[in-house]
Amino acid sequence: MVPVSLIVAFVGGVVSFLSPCVLPIIPGFLAYLAGTELDGNHSQRWGIFINSIFFVLGFSLVFAVLGVVLNSVLSGAAYAVQRWVARVGGVLIIFFGLYLTGLLKIPFLEREHAFVVKKRFSSRYLTSLLFGAAFAAGWTPCVGAALGAILAIAATEPARAFSLLFCYSLGLGLPFLLVGLFAAQAQHLIQRLGVWLQYLSIAFGVLLIALGILVFTENLSLIANWSLLNSVLLR
Repeated sequence: MVPVSLIVAFVGGVVSFLSPCVLPIIPGFLAYLAGTELDGNHSQRWGIFINSIFFVLGFSLVFAVLGVVLNSVLSGAAYAVQRWVARVGGVLIIFFGLYLTGLLKIPFLEREHAFVVKKRFSSRYLTSLLFGAAFAAGWTPCVGAALGAILAIAATEPARAFSLLFCYSLGLGLPFLLVGLFAAQAQHLIQRLGVWLQYLSIAFGVLLIALGILVFTENLSLIANWSLLNSVLLR
């Protein structure tokens, strides 16, 4: 059975992608990195898709390093330290959950940001890779609530830190690849779905609040026990 924290991490990646300050500009940005236009041309579509692969690899590498660092730093910590990390992590998860539901305002996370490509390299793939890494390191004001919550969960479960960040990258990266493959069509779909994105954010915020409470009270195992009981009863 897949641990619930890994599922939350994957969903967090999807929610980050669907952030209102990220999603609308993704098709055009990927096309810009590929040096083409969003006209649906077959060869240009594959060019955008290949560049999106390198873009996803860029931010996935950064998140992988974060996972390894968290695991290395916290896995050997004393039990008392890990308990306090769990308490602080639980509070942070609740904090970000409240923000995503709209019940809490964080000015830093509400600033408008935009992709600004100041330098492009001779290789479009290298450019995409480096800007993918820059996305992970510098776009946190836009996706910070979901990413911050996943990092807090990773801090409370250091043994799963790498897996959590990998699942987050997967949730964030797969939509990027789909948009890269169908950039022209995605642009129209994004415009139609924009009004519903806030509801997804609220739902994920509620999930984070519940998860944060369980982490803070050290009762996260209740979810696993409940799932195990259900699987036994359904046999």
